[in-house]
Amino acid sequence: MNTTPPTPAEILRQIAHIDRMEPGKLCIMREGKSGAYFNHQYRENGRARSVYVSRDQVEAVRENTENYGKFQSLVEQYAGQIVAETRAERLGAKKKRPPSSSPCKMRNSKG
Repeated sequence: MNTTPPTPAEILRQIAHIDRMEPGKLCIMREGKSGAYFNHQYRENGRARSVYVSRDQVEAVRENTENYGKFQSLVEQYAGQIVAETRAERLGAKKKRPPSSSPCKMRNSKG
């Protein structure tokens, strides 16, 4: 089945629907008698951070970090399409220049 890639406008609409996101990942710190203990690992101002996540916040943090990954992927797709369109327009607009009356001469540099 041949599917066409989404247009830049469709990608922007998908990005706009992401209303919550956080960079990083949700990790299991350890397993306890009452279940797993989680932390949220991310980078902030060039430093690694790790913050405890309570059980009632685990699903929210998981969803937020997944949304951040989706956001990054969509931005990469959008940028790729815009770059491709820009290059196609630039290269399509290039035409052969008519010969000028005084062509540039290359000088030989002697060392």
